[in-house]
Amino acid sequence: MSLVRRKPRVLAPHRLAWLGLLLSLAGFPGCVQRRLTIRSNPPGALVMIDNHNIGITPCSTDYIYYGKRNIQLIRDGYETLNDSRWILPPWYEIPPLDVVSENAIPYELRDERIIDYQLMPQKVVPTQQLLGRAENLRQTTHLESVAPTANPRPFSGLFPASPAAPPSAAPDTWPLPAPNQALPAPPPVSNPAPYSPPGGFSTR
Repeated sequence: MSLVRRKPRVLAPHRLAWLGLLLSLAGFPGCVQRRLTIRSNPPGALVMIDNHNIGITPCSTDYIYYGKRNIQLIRDGYETLNDSRWILPPWYEIPPLDVVSENAIPYELRDERIIDYQLMPQKVVPTQQLLGRAENLRQTTHLESVAPTANPRPFSGLFPASPAAPPSAAPDTWPLPAPNQALPAPPPVSNPAPYSPPGGFSTR
């Protein structure tokens, strides 16, 4: 019985070329360097990005993701500046191109952004003006607290009062006297009938 030896498989030349290209790209991986620089006029402002202390202007920081950033600049004697800034990606960082730019390109790509801000001096209000505003506010509050209510509504109980009947529809009532006048005597009763209890019994 004879053994048949198989010939080793030899890769085609085009496959060898693709394999060599992949190995070369793996040895030199691509990368995208992202950097954000904040400058202010005048300089020397504290920079907070997404509630993180970055430094004093001018300052720079690296970041990984694109998107919205909340930037705050604080400096003595100037108004605090708050800004919501969108950092949009470049064309080579839009999916699916970002896979190629970060893994297949054998050199580094740099994406640098610079943002300039103008700080506004803080407004100083004179002391007399502040005291005048406080006094006006105190007087207005005091007048509102002591002013009587116009046309107060009388208390009508739990149920609303029924509307008054017109004078023509009112029943016969005892006439009311004028002010400072005595009440008139009631009319006399003529020949009153004797009282007789029920059952026909006499009270005598």
